[in-house]
Amino acid sequence: MKIDWAALGSVFGVSLAVTVGLVALFTLGVMGLARRERAVAEGNSAALAATGAYVAFAGCAAAVAYGISLIMNKA
Repeated sequence: MKIDWAALGSVFGVSLAVTVGLVALFTLGVMGLARRERAVAEGNSAALAATGAYVAFAGCAAAVAYGISLIMNKA
C-alpha cells in the first residue's frame, strides 16, 4: 500500500484554508449583527451592518450547499 503524500498534503491544505475562511466569514456575519444591534440601540442607521451580515451568512449557506452538492453528485 502506497500513500500519495503530496495529494494528502494538498487535501489537508485546501481543507484547512476553506475551514478557516468559512469560520472567518461566519464571524463577520455575527459581528455585523452585533454592530446592527449596537447601532439600533444608539438610534443610528444599521442598514450597512445588516446587509453585510446577511451577505456573509449567504456566503456560508452557499458554501454548505456547494459541499452538499459535491457529496450528492459523488454518491
